Amino acid sequence: MTDKFSRASTALLTDEYELTMVRAALRSGMAERRSVFELFARRLPSGRRYGVVAGVGRALDAIERFRFEERELDFLHRAKVIDDVTADYLTGWRFQGSIWGYGEGELYFPGSPLVIVEGSFAESVVLETILLSIYNYDSAVASAASRMTLMAEDRPCIEMGSRRIHEWAAVAAARAAYVAGFASSSNMEAGLEYGIPTSGTAAHSFTLLHDSEEEAFQAQIDTLGEDTTLLVDTYDIESAVRLGVKLTKGRLGAVRIDSGDLRATARDVRALLDELGANQTRIIVTSDLDEWQLAALSGAPVDGYGVGTALVTGSGAPTCSMVYKLVAHSASDQPDAAMIAVAKKSASKATMGGRKFAMRQRNSAGTATAELIGVGAPVSDDGNDRVLLRQLVRDGEIVGRESLDDARARHLMARAELPPDGTKMSRGEPAIATYYLDPNGQIMPTPYGG
Repeated sequence: MTDKFSRASTALLTDEYELTMVRAALRSGMAERRSVFELFARRLPSGRRYGVVAGVGRALDAIERFRFEERELDFLHRAKVIDDVTADYLTGWRFQGSIWGYGEGELYFPGSPLVIVEGSFAESVVLETILLSIYNYDSAVASAASRMTLMAEDRPCIEMGSRRIHEWAAVAAARAAYVAGFASSSNMEAGLEYGIPTSGTAAHSFTLLHDSEEEAFQAQIDTLGEDTTLLVDTYDIESAVRLGVKLTKGRLGAVRIDSGDLRATARDVRALLDELGANQTRIIVTSDLDEWQLAALSGAPVDGYGVGTALVTGSGAPTCSMVYKLVAHSASDQPDAAMIAVAKKSASKATMGGRKFAMRQRNSAGTATAELIGVGAPVSDDGNDRVLLRQLVRDGEIVGRESLDDARARHLMARAELPPDGTKMSRGEPAIATYYLDPNGQIMPTPYGG
Protein backbone atom coordinates (compact mmCIF):
# COMPACT_ATOMS: atom_id res chain seq x y z
CA MET A 1 0.00 0.00 0.00
CA THR A 2 1.12 3.54 -0.54
CA ASP A 3 -0.14 5.49 2.51
CA LYS A 4 2.07 6.66 5.35
CA PHE A 5 1.53 3.38 7.21
CA SER A 6 2.81 1.23 4.34
CA ARG A 7 5.88 3.39 3.79
CA ALA A 8 6.86 3.18 7.45
CA SER A 9 8.41 0.30 9.35
CA THR A 10 6.02 -2.44 10.48
CA ALA A 11 8.10 -3.17 13.60
CA LEU A 12 5.71 -1.45 16.01
CA LEU A 13 2.66 -3.26 14.66
CA THR A 14 3.34 -5.56 17.56
CA ASP A 15 2.56 -6.20 21.21
CA GLU A 16 4.82 -4.92 23.96
CA TYR A 17 5.48 -8.35 25.43
CA GLU A 18 7.35 -9.43 22.32
CA LEU A 19 9.89 -6.69 22.93
CA THR A 20 10.11 -7.27 26.66
CA MET A 21 10.77 -10.95 25.94
CA VAL A 22 13.63 -9.96 23.66
CA ARG A 23 15.00 -7.70 26.40
CA ALA A 24 14.79 -10.45 29.01
CA ALA A 25 16.18 -13.10 26.65
CA LEU A 26 19.20 -10.90 25.97
CA ARG A 27 19.77 -10.70 29.72
CA SER A 28 19.39 -14.47 30.22
CA GLY A 29 21.61 -15.30 27.26
CA MET A 30 18.81 -17.12 25.38
CA ALA A 31 18.07 -14.54 22.69
CA GLU A 32 20.16 -16.32 20.03
CA ARG A 33 18.93 -19.81 20.86
CA ARG A 34 17.72 -21.47 17.64
CA SER A 35 13.94 -21.74 17.73
CA VAL A 36 10.98 -22.95 15.71
CA PHE A 37 7.65 -21.13 15.91
CA GLU A 38 4.44 -22.33 14.33
CA LEU A 39 1.32 -20.40 13.30
CA PHE A 40 -1.85 -22.52 13.24
CA ALA A 41 -5.53 -22.68 14.19
CA ARG A 42 -6.64 -25.21 16.77
CA ARG A 43 -10.07 -25.42 15.20
CA LEU A 44 -12.26 -24.01 12.44
CA PRO A 45 -15.13 -21.63 13.16
CA SER A 46 -18.07 -23.63 14.47
CA GLY A 47 -19.69 -25.70 11.74
CA ARG A 48 -17.24 -24.70 9.00
CA ARG A 49 -15.74 -27.51 6.94
CA TYR A 50 -12.54 -25.79 5.76
CA GLY A 51 -10.62 -22.56 5.98
CA VAL A 52 -8.66 -20.61 3.35
CA VAL A 53 -5.14 -19.29 3.78
CA ALA A 54 -4.77 -15.64 2.75
CA GLY A 55 -2.42 -12.76 3.48
CA VAL A 56 0.80 -14.60 2.60
CA GLY A 57 1.97 -11.93 0.18
CA ARG A 58 1.07 -9.15 2.59
CA ALA A 59 2.95 -10.93 5.37
CA LEU A 60 6.09 -11.14 3.25
CA ASP A 61 5.85 -7.41 2.52
CA ALA A 62 5.45 -6.72 6.24
CA ILE A 63 8.47 -8.85 7.16
CA GLU A 64 10.56 -7.00 4.59
CA ARG A 65 9.62 -3.67 6.20
CA PHE A 66 10.00 -4.94 9.77
CA ARG A 67 12.90 -2.83 11.03
CA PHE A 68 13.74 -0.65 14.00
CA GLU A 69 14.84 2.81 12.94
CA GLU A 70 15.44 5.98 14.91
CA ARG A 71 11.75 6.83 15.24
CA GLU A 72 10.83 3.39 16.61
CA LEU A 73 13.84 3.09 18.92
CA ASP A 74 13.32 6.58 20.33
CA PHE A 75 9.71 5.78 21.19
CA LEU A 76 10.60 2.44 22.79
CA HIS A 77 13.27 4.12 24.90
CA ARG A 78 10.93 6.87 26.07
CA ALA A 79 8.25 4.30 26.89
CA LYS A 80 10.86 2.32 28.90
CA VAL A 81 10.09 -0.80 26.90
CA ILE A 82 13.75 -1.34 25.96
CA ASP A 83 17.11 -0.54 27.52
CA ASP A 84 20.41 0.36 25.88
CA VAL A 85 21.40 -3.27 25.36
CA THR A 86 18.12 -4.04 23.59
CA ALA A 87 18.38 -0.87 21.54
CA ASP A 88 21.84 -1.91 20.34
CA TYR A 89 20.50 -5.33 19.40
CA LEU A 90 17.53 -3.88 17.47
CA THR A 91 19.52 -1.21 15.63
CA GLY A 92 19.92 -2.35 12.04
CA TRP A 93 17.90 -5.48 12.82
CA ARG A 94 16.60 -7.58 9.94
CA PHE A 95 15.01 -11.00 10.06
CA GLN A 96 17.74 -13.45 9.05
CA GLY A 97 15.89 -16.71 9.58
CA SER A 98 13.82 -18.90 7.27
CA ILE A 99 10.07 -19.30 6.88
CA TRP A 100 7.92 -21.99 5.29
CA GLY A 101 4.18 -21.72 4.83
CA TYR A 102 1.07 -22.96 3.07
CA GLY A 103 0.63 -21.28 -0.30
CA GLU A 104 -1.85 -18.44 -0.53
CA GLY A 105 -5.30 -19.70 -1.48
CA GLU A 106 -4.62 -23.15 0.02
CA LEU A 107 -7.20 -24.76 2.30
CA TYR A 108 -6.42 -25.45 5.94
CA PHE A 109 -7.87 -27.57 8.73
CA PRO A 110 -7.50 -27.81 12.53
CA GLY A 111 -3.82 -27.94 13.43
CA SER A 112 -2.51 -27.24 9.92
CA PRO A 113 0.98 -25.68 10.36
CA LEU A 114 0.28 -22.65 8.19
CA VAL A 115 3.57 -20.91 8.92
CA ILE A 116 6.85 -22.34 10.24
CA VAL A 117 9.40 -19.73 11.39
CA GLU A 118 12.96 -20.84 12.10
CA GLY A 119 15.58 -18.47 13.48
CA SER A 120 16.89 -17.17 16.76
CA PHE A 121 14.35 -16.82 19.55
CA ALA A 122 14.63 -13.02 19.51
CA GLU A 123 14.18 -12.55 15.79
CA SER A 124 11.33 -15.06 15.56
CA VAL A 125 9.28 -14.04 18.58
CA VAL A 126 8.91 -10.42 17.42
CA LEU A 127 7.01 -11.52 14.31
CA GLU A 128 4.12 -12.97 16.30
CA THR A 129 1.66 -10.10 16.20
CA ILE A 130 2.26 -8.89 12.67
CA LEU A 131 1.86 -12.41 11.27
CA LEU A 132 -1.24 -13.17 13.32
CA SER A 133 -2.81 -9.82 12.50
CA ILE A 134 -2.48 -10.42 8.77
CA TYR A 135 -3.27 -14.14 8.65
CA ASN A 136 -6.23 -14.00 11.04
CA TYR A 137 -8.07 -11.25 9.17
CA ASP A 138 -7.18 -12.06 5.59
CA SER A 139 -7.92 -15.75 6.06
CA ALA A 140 -11.28 -14.96 7.70
CA VAL A 141 -12.30 -12.89 4.68
CA ALA A 142 -10.99 -15.44 2.19
CA SER A 143 -12.77 -18.27 4.01
CA ALA A 144 -16.07 -16.39 3.79
CA ALA A 145 -15.37 -15.43 0.17
CA SER A 146 -14.73 -19.05 -0.79
CA ARG A 147 -18.08 -20.13 0.58
CA MET A 148 -19.74 -17.30 -1.32
CA THR A 149 -18.10 -18.02 -4.66
CA LEU A 150 -18.91 -21.69 -4.16
CA MET A 151 -22.59 -20.82 -3.83
CA ALA A 152 -22.45 -18.29 -6.67
CA GLU A 153 -21.07 -21.00 -8.97
CA ASP A 154 -20.21 -19.31 -12.29
CA ARG A 155 -21.88 -16.00 -11.44
CA PRO A 156 -19.33 -13.26 -10.67
CA CYS A 157 -19.13 -11.72 -7.21
CA ILE A 158 -18.10 -8.11 -6.61
CA GLU A 159 -16.47 -7.13 -3.29
CA MET A 160 -18.26 -4.02 -1.99
CA GLY A 161 -17.42 -3.86 1.73
CA SER A 162 -15.11 -0.85 1.97
CA ARG A 163 -17.64 1.31 3.82
CA ARG A 164 -18.09 -1.25 6.57
CA ILE A 165 -14.56 -1.56 7.99
CA HIS A 166 -11.33 0.36 8.60
CA GLU A 167 -10.19 2.04 5.41
CA TRP A 168 -6.96 0.02 5.12
CA ALA A 169 -8.53 -3.23 6.24
CA ALA A 170 -10.85 -2.72 3.27
CA VAL A 171 -7.89 -2.99 0.90
CA ALA A 172 -6.74 -6.21 2.55
CA ALA A 173 -10.30 -7.55 2.38
CA ALA A 174 -10.53 -6.84 -1.34
CA ARG A 175 -7.26 -8.71 -1.89
CA ALA A 176 -8.33 -11.71 0.21
CA ALA A 177 -11.70 -11.91 -1.54
CA TYR A 178 -9.98 -11.87 -4.92
CA VAL A 179 -7.75 -14.76 -3.87
CA ALA A 180 -10.88 -16.79 -3.06
CA GLY A 181 -12.57 -16.15 -6.39
CA PHE A 182 -14.26 -12.75 -6.30
CA ALA A 183 -14.16 -11.18 -9.75
CA SER A 184 -13.65 -7.54 -8.81
CA SER A 185 -13.78 -4.94 -6.06
CA SER A 186 -15.24 -1.48 -5.66
CA ASN A 187 -12.08 -0.41 -3.78
CA MET A 188 -9.83 1.76 -5.89
CA GLU A 189 -6.74 1.39 -3.67
CA ALA A 190 -6.98 -2.37 -4.13
CA GLY A 191 -7.01 -1.79 -7.87
CA LEU A 192 -3.92 0.40 -7.70
CA GLU A 193 -1.92 -1.66 -5.22
CA TYR A 194 -2.79 -5.18 -6.32
CA GLY A 195 -4.13 -4.87 -9.86
CA ILE A 196 -7.54 -6.20 -8.83
CA PRO A 197 -10.26 -5.39 -11.41
CA THR A 198 -12.55 -2.64 -10.12
CA SER A 199 -16.20 -1.92 -10.80
CA GLY A 200 -18.85 0.59 -9.82
CA THR A 201 -21.42 2.92 -11.35
CA ALA A 202 -23.83 4.98 -9.22
CA ALA A 203 -25.68 5.08 -5.90
CA HIS A 204 -29.21 6.16 -5.08
CA SER A 205 -27.90 9.65 -4.31
CA PHE A 206 -27.07 10.17 -7.98
CA THR A 207 -30.69 9.52 -8.96
CA LEU A 208 -31.99 11.68 -6.12
CA LEU A 209 -29.69 14.52 -7.18
CA HIS A 210 -31.42 14.92 -10.53
CA ASP A 211 -34.87 16.32 -11.18
CA SER A 212 -36.02 13.03 -12.65
CA GLU A 213 -34.90 9.44 -12.90
CA GLU A 214 -34.71 9.81 -16.66
CA GLU A 215 -32.31 12.73 -16.33
CA ALA A 216 -30.09 10.73 -13.97
CA PHE A 217 -30.11 7.62 -16.16
CA GLN A 218 -29.35 9.60 -19.29
CA ALA A 219 -26.39 11.33 -17.62
CA GLN A 220 -24.99 7.97 -16.53
CA ILE A 221 -25.49 6.40 -19.96
CA ASP A 222 -23.92 9.40 -21.71
CA THR A 223 -20.91 9.14 -19.38
CA LEU A 224 -20.39 5.40 -19.04
CA GLY A 225 -22.05 4.03 -22.14
CA GLU A 226 -25.00 1.77 -22.75
CA ASP A 227 -23.24 -1.20 -21.13
CA THR A 228 -23.49 0.50 -17.73
CA THR A 229 -25.46 -0.86 -14.78
CA LEU A 230 -28.47 1.21 -13.72
CA LEU A 231 -29.69 1.13 -10.12
CA VAL A 232 -33.43 0.64 -10.54
CA ASP A 233 -34.95 0.59 -7.06
CA THR A 234 -34.80 4.26 -6.03
CA TYR A 235 -38.47 4.78 -6.83
CA ASP A 236 -40.41 2.17 -8.81
CA ILE A 237 -38.50 -0.80 -10.20
CA GLU A 238 -40.77 -1.57 -13.15
CA SER A 239 -40.77 2.05 -14.34
CA ALA A 240 -37.00 2.30 -13.95
CA VAL A 241 -36.40 -0.91 -15.94
CA ARG A 242 -38.67 0.25 -18.73
CA LEU A 243 -36.91 3.61 -18.78
CA GLY A 244 -33.43 2.08 -18.90
CA VAL A 245 -34.36 -0.19 -21.80
CA LYS A 246 -36.00 2.69 -23.65
CA LEU A 247 -33.01 5.03 -23.26
CA THR A 248 -30.59 2.37 -24.57
CA LYS A 249 -32.94 0.95 -27.22
CA GLY A 250 -32.71 -2.43 -25.53
CA ARG A 251 -28.92 -2.42 -25.25
CA LEU A 252 -28.66 -1.72 -21.51
CA GLY A 253 -25.78 -3.62 -19.91
CA ALA A 254 -27.33 -4.41 -16.54
CA VAL A 255 -29.74 -3.38 -13.84
CA ARG A 256 -28.98 -3.52 -10.13
CA ILE A 257 -31.53 -4.39 -7.45
CA ASP A 258 -30.60 -3.39 -3.90
CA SER A 259 -33.73 -4.01 -1.83
CA GLY A 260 -36.81 -6.11 -1.27
CA ASP A 261 -37.38 -9.79 -1.98
CA LEU A 262 -34.44 -10.26 -4.33
CA ARG A 263 -35.48 -13.67 -5.59
CA ALA A 264 -39.03 -12.65 -6.53
CA THR A 265 -37.98 -9.26 -7.83
CA ALA A 266 -35.25 -10.75 -10.02
CA ARG A 267 -37.80 -13.07 -11.62
CA ASP A 268 -40.17 -10.20 -12.31
CA VAL A 269 -37.38 -8.03 -13.72
CA ARG A 270 -36.08 -10.85 -15.94
CA ALA A 271 -39.56 -11.40 -17.34
CA LEU A 272 -39.96 -7.69 -17.98
CA LEU A 273 -36.55 -7.36 -19.66
CA ASP A 274 -37.31 -10.30 -21.94
CA GLU A 275 -40.72 -8.88 -22.73
CA LEU A 276 -39.07 -5.59 -23.73
CA GLY A 277 -36.54 -7.37 -25.91
CA ALA A 278 -33.59 -6.68 -23.61
CA ASN A 279 -32.59 -10.34 -23.45
CA GLN A 280 -28.90 -9.54 -22.97
CA THR A 281 -29.38 -7.12 -20.09
CA ARG A 282 -27.94 -8.66 -16.92
CA ILE A 283 -29.38 -8.54 -13.41
CA ILE A 284 -27.05 -7.73 -10.50
CA VAL A 285 -28.30 -7.96 -6.93
CA THR A 286 -26.89 -6.46 -3.75
CA SER A 287 -28.28 -5.79 -0.24
CA ASP A 288 -26.41 -7.39 2.68
CA LEU A 289 -25.84 -10.71 0.95
CA ASP A 290 -24.05 -13.68 2.52
CA GLU A 291 -23.37 -17.26 1.41
CA TRP A 292 -26.75 -18.44 2.66
CA GLN A 293 -28.61 -15.87 0.56
CA LEU A 294 -26.46 -16.66 -2.45
CA ALA A 295 -27.45 -20.30 -2.06
CA ALA A 296 -31.11 -19.28 -1.86
CA LEU A 297 -30.73 -17.22 -5.05
CA SER A 298 -29.16 -20.07 -7.01
CA GLY A 299 -32.37 -20.71 -8.95
CA ALA A 300 -33.17 -17.06 -9.55
CA PRO A 301 -32.36 -15.33 -12.87
CA VAL A 302 -29.43 -13.39 -11.37
CA ASP A 303 -26.22 -12.76 -13.28
CA GLY A 304 -23.97 -11.41 -10.54
CA TYR A 305 -23.76 -10.40 -6.90
CA GLY A 306 -22.36 -7.49 -4.94
CA VAL A 307 -21.32 -8.52 -1.42
CA GLY A 308 -20.20 -6.21 1.38
CA THR A 309 -20.68 -6.42 5.13
CA ALA A 310 -20.85 -10.21 5.53
CA LEU A 311 -17.75 -10.68 3.43
CA VAL A 312 -15.43 -8.20 5.12
CA THR A 313 -16.46 -9.37 8.59
CA GLY A 314 -15.84 -13.05 7.81
CA SER A 315 -19.57 -13.82 7.62
CA GLY A 316 -19.85 -14.37 11.35
CA ALA A 317 -16.23 -15.44 11.89
CA PRO A 318 -14.19 -12.21 11.78
CA THR A 319 -11.03 -13.96 12.96
CA CYS A 320 -9.65 -17.46 12.48
CA SER A 321 -8.34 -17.63 16.08
CA MET A 322 -4.89 -18.55 14.81
CA VAL A 323 -2.04 -18.65 17.31
CA TYR A 324 1.76 -18.47 17.14
CA LYS A 325 3.63 -20.85 19.42
CA LEU A 326 7.17 -21.97 20.14
CA VAL A 327 7.34 -25.69 19.27
CA ALA A 328 11.09 -26.40 19.41
CA HIS A 329 14.42 -24.86 20.36
CA SER A 330 18.03 -26.00 20.38
CA ALA A 331 19.57 -27.54 23.48
CA SER A 332 22.41 -24.99 23.41
CA ASP A 333 23.86 -22.22 21.30
CA GLN A 334 26.18 -24.64 19.51
CA PRO A 335 25.43 -24.83 15.76
CA ASP A 336 25.04 -28.61 15.88
CA ALA A 337 22.99 -28.72 19.08
CA ALA A 338 19.98 -31.02 19.03
CA MET A 339 16.50 -29.52 18.77
CA ILE A 340 14.16 -30.09 21.71
CA ALA A 341 10.39 -30.26 21.11
CA VAL A 342 8.41 -28.10 23.54
CA ALA A 343 4.66 -27.87 24.05
CA LYS A 344 2.06 -26.26 26.28
CA LYS A 345 0.00 -28.57 28.46
CA SER A 346 -2.61 -25.97 29.40
CA ALA A 347 -6.20 -27.19 29.51
CA SER A 348 -7.95 -26.40 26.19
CA LYS A 349 -4.78 -24.63 24.99
CA ALA A 350 -2.34 -27.50 24.66
CA THR A 351 0.03 -27.52 21.70
CA MET A 352 1.86 -30.18 19.73
CA GLY A 353 5.62 -29.75 20.01
CA GLY A 354 8.19 -30.38 17.29
CA ARG A 355 8.96 -29.10 13.82
CA LYS A 356 6.10 -29.96 11.43
CA PHE A 357 5.90 -31.14 7.80
CA ALA A 358 2.50 -31.14 6.08
CA MET A 359 1.01 -33.28 3.32
CA ARG A 360 -2.49 -33.35 1.81
CA GLN A 361 -3.32 -37.02 1.41
CA ARG A 362 -5.34 -37.80 -1.72
CA ASN A 363 -6.85 -40.97 -3.14
CA SER A 364 -6.32 -42.25 -6.68
CA ALA A 365 -9.11 -39.97 -7.93
CA GLY A 366 -7.36 -36.89 -6.54
CA THR A 367 -9.86 -36.36 -3.72
CA ALA A 368 -8.43 -35.15 -0.42
CA THR A 369 -8.74 -37.72 2.34
CA ALA A 370 -6.64 -36.37 5.22
CA GLU A 371 -4.26 -33.69 6.45
CA LEU A 372 -1.07 -35.53 7.37
CA ILE A 373 1.39 -33.68 9.59
CA GLY A 374 4.77 -35.19 10.25
CA VAL A 375 6.30 -34.27 13.60
CA GLY A 376 10.07 -34.12 13.40
CA ALA A 377 10.26 -35.70 9.95
CA PRO A 378 8.48 -35.40 6.57
CA VAL A 379 5.52 -37.64 5.78
CA SER A 380 5.93 -40.35 3.15
CA ASP A 381 4.11 -39.68 -0.12
CA ASP A 382 2.21 -42.68 -1.46
CA GLY A 383 2.22 -41.17 -4.95
CA ASN A 384 -1.05 -39.22 -4.91
CA ASP A 385 -0.31 -36.79 -2.10
CA ARG A 386 0.59 -33.10 -2.19
CA VAL A 387 3.25 -31.29 -0.14
CA LEU A 388 1.73 -28.20 1.47
CA LEU A 389 4.64 -26.19 2.90
CA ARG A 390 6.66 -24.05 0.51
CA GLN A 391 9.65 -21.89 1.40
CA LEU A 392 8.77 -18.23 1.75
CA VAL A 393 11.97 -16.80 3.29
CA ARG A 394 15.45 -18.27 3.08
CA ASP A 395 18.14 -16.88 5.42
CA GLY A 396 16.34 -13.54 5.54
CA GLU A 397 15.70 -13.31 1.78
CA ILE A 398 12.11 -13.28 0.48
CA VAL A 399 11.85 -16.17 -1.99
CA GLY A 400 8.15 -17.04 -1.93
CA ARG A 401 6.41 -14.16 -3.66
CA GLU A 402 3.88 -15.08 -6.31
CA SER A 403 1.06 -13.45 -8.23
CA LEU A 404 -2.55 -13.24 -7.09
CA ASP A 405 -3.46 -15.23 -10.18
CA ASP A 406 -1.28 -18.07 -8.87
CA ALA A 407 -3.07 -17.86 -5.51
CA ARG A 408 -6.50 -17.87 -7.19
CA ALA A 409 -5.56 -20.92 -9.23
CA ARG A 410 -4.28 -22.73 -6.12
CA HIS A 411 -7.52 -22.02 -4.31
CA LEU A 412 -9.68 -23.44 -7.08
CA MET A 413 -7.47 -26.53 -7.28
CA ALA A 414 -7.48 -27.12 -3.52
CA ARG A 415 -11.23 -26.61 -3.21
CA ALA A 416 -11.88 -28.98 -6.10
CA GLU A 417 -10.03 -31.71 -4.16
CA LEU A 418 -12.55 -31.69 -1.33
CA PRO A 419 -14.84 -34.67 -0.88
CA PRO A 420 -18.52 -33.96 -1.72
CA ASP A 421 -19.49 -33.24 1.89
CA GLY A 422 -16.68 -30.70 2.16
CA THR A 423 -18.48 -28.10 0.08
CA LYS A 424 -21.82 -28.24 1.86
CA MET A 425 -23.02 -25.08 3.59
CA SER A 426 -24.74 -27.01 6.35
CA ARG A 427 -22.91 -27.21 9.66
CA GLY A 428 -20.55 -30.12 9.89
CA GLU A 429 -17.15 -31.44 10.86
CA PRO A 430 -13.98 -30.49 8.95
CA ALA A 431 -14.02 -31.91 5.43
CA ILE A 432 -10.98 -34.07 6.18
CA ALA A 433 -9.37 -35.22 9.42
CA THR A 434 -5.95 -34.10 10.64
CA TYR A 435 -3.44 -36.78 11.69
CA TYR A 436 -0.05 -36.28 13.34
CA LEU A 437 2.60 -38.85 12.49
CA ASP A 438 5.82 -39.50 14.39
CA PRO A 439 9.11 -40.13 12.50
CA ASN A 440 8.15 -43.80 12.26
CA GLY A 441 4.84 -42.98 10.55
CA GLN A 442 2.73 -43.85 13.60
CA ILE A 443 -0.35 -41.75 14.39
CA MET A 444 0.08 -39.57 17.46
CA PRO A 445 -2.67 -38.22 19.75
CA THR A 446 -3.69 -34.68 18.78
CA PRO A 447 -4.43 -31.85 21.22
CA TYR A 448 -6.71 -30.08 18.74
CA GLY A 449 -10.41 -30.60 18.23
CA GLY A 450 -12.23 -30.59 14.94
